[in-house]
Amino acid sequence: MDLKENFRPFVICAAIVVWFSLALQFHVSLQLLNNDYPATLKVFLSYFTVITNIIVAICFTSLSFVKRAESGSLFTKASTLTAITIYIVVVGLIYNIALRGLASPVGWARLADELLHVVSPLIFLFFWIFFVKKSTLQYRQATTWLAYPLLYVVFIVVRGYLINKYPYPFIDVVQLGYPKAVLNAIVILFIFWLLSLLFIFIGKKTVKA
Repeated sequence: MDLKENFRPFVICAAIVVWFSLALQFHVSLQLLNNDYPATLKVFLSYFTVITNIIVAICFTSLSFVKRAESGSLFTKASTLTAITIYIVVVGLIYNIALRGLASPVGWARLADELLHVVSPLIFLFFWIFFVKKSTLQYRQATTWLAYPLLYVVFIVVRGYLINKYPYPFIDVVQLGYPKAVLNAIVILFIFWLLSLLFIFIGKKTVKA
């Protein structure tokens, strides 16, 4: 198990926070779509932010029930936990650098926004720094970790082709055209890869220290 002692109280609290954030965001989205559950679910699950936060919530929930002797679980491996850290950190970075200000949510919508894009990334980053053992990380894993964001891009492109709608402006083919949207997607994947290398480097330095 690539986890340090006494991680369980933290992951239990973290799971509650992230599940609450997702539930709140779904409630807000449901109200915006006049309580149309199927339509809300389709839109809700089209966002990388939501899907990644669901992964984070499942990870924390799973770890809440893990016993010290269980070392074979997917979510007890440093590689898996580091990959999730990168995914959720990118969620926070892209929102706060590129998307913040494009909309001005208020009330519960603002709270859900901050929880999913700021609080959740910080919680998981804190978890990775203080509770994850990083001695097994390898640089070659950085390429493997690109599978999830790459699959998401393919999903969004296919979905957008079918319904002519895109969840994020930087991959909106309708507004940008395919060349610009594809270039943006490649840049984002490159950011994922660079961050992966950085986290592996930091992990290795931490182990040596």
